[in-house]
This record gives sequence, structure tokens and C-alpha cells, in this order.
Amino acid sequence: MTTPRVPGVTLDLDRARRCGFPEVVFGEGKPPETIVDIFQAQQAAGQACLATRVSPVQAEAVLAAFPAAVHNAVARTIRLSRPASREAAGRSAGPAARGTVLVVTAGSSDRPVAEEALETLTWMESPAELITDVGVAGPERLLQHVPRLREAAAVIVVAGMEGALPSVVGGWVACPVIAVPTSVGYGTSFQGLTALLGMLNSCAANVAVVNIDAGFKAGYLAGLMVRTGATA
Repeated sequence: MTTPRVPGVTLDLDRARRCGFPEVVFGEGKPPETIVDIFQAQQAAGQACLATRVSPVQAEAVLAAFPAAVHNAVARTIRLSRPASREAAGRSAGPAARGTVLVVTAGSSDRPVAEEALETLTWMESPAELITDVGVAGPERLLQHVPRLREAAAVIVVAGMEGALPSVVGGWVACPVIAVPTSVGYGTSFQGLTALLGMLNSCAANVAVVNIDAGFKAGYLAGLMVRTGATA
């Protein structure tokens, strides 16, 4: 297949075959028309599209070209399903997901990062649900969700401040916990560095950590885990 030319971009349209999912567009700093051109090339190849960290101007341009696209302003993402053509219908994104991913936030201020993870999982066709505002400042809020957490195939925990919540969740579940530090907090949170270091030093053995504010990375990893059966 001939790769469509997009000025200034080298598209990797073979990534879906190699890695199970198409290339994802990091929108920050890109001209709106570049994102539109990439989406057009991916759609022509029968691929679903996802762009993260998009601005309102970028989202407006993509929606004008693809009215069926879904823009999540909180997550700063825009996604588009595979085209419903006969050619695309036979293409699979890989094995079906085995179970649900729960995305948990410590506070409501962490929600944009959690929404980015949710949008990524939706793009990957992996079932996901959101639990919000159950941080360690009110432990009883988390306890009421423990039965639901124990049914998850993987849990993404999004927290800023001191980043304590992933360790607490990790002590309640038998599945992988992906911790996402956020840049939420007062001065000595150092834009998420304090939460990052706290999560890296978690005593809970089932906790792994991604980068600060990296909701996409957490969602992608969780989506791969539940598809490959890594949680079994």
C-alpha cells in the first residue's frame, strides 16, 4: 500500500499490524490541517484515529472534516472510529478485551488526565468505567468501591498532591494498578514530581507508574494488558 504524503510527517501506517493499534497523534504544536491530513490517511487505510492534547481550534478543524469524530474537551482528545467500509470491516484491532478497566481519581481536579485515559481505552475498544473523587483525605469514599475494584481486570489510579492513592488501591486488588501522577497540588508538589516520586516508592507490589499527567500512556498500557490476558 502506498503511504499518503502528509507534509512534514512520516506516517507509520504499518503500526497497527505490528503493534495491534494505529499510530496516535500528539496534537500539541501541530497545525490543525496536519491533524486532518493524518486522520484522512488513516481512514483511507481503514484505521481508527486518536489525537491527544488538542486545542479547541484543532478540534474544530477535525470536526469540520469528520463530523462523526468525538471531541472530549476535558480530556483534550478527538477520536474517530474505523470507516464502515467493507474493506475496513474485516480488519481487527486484535484480541477482544478480557474484563473492564477502572479509572480512579483522587480528586475532581485530576479528572482531565483520567478522561484522557478513558478516551484512549474507548478508542482501543476496551470496556472502561470511571470512579471519581475518592482520595485518601476521605478514606471511607474509597471503601464503598472496593467490591467493584476487585472485579476489575486492571485499575488506573490518577492522583496529584502526595500521590498516596495508588498504594492504597493496590492493597485491595489482585490486578495491575497503573499509577498516574498529576501536576495538581500546592508549591511543594513541584508540578507532579512529588506524586511521581511517591508512586515510584510505593510499597504495593502491583503498582507501576507512568509519567506525570500521562493519561494516554496509562490507558494504552491498561488496554494492552486486558487484551493480551496479562491480568489472567
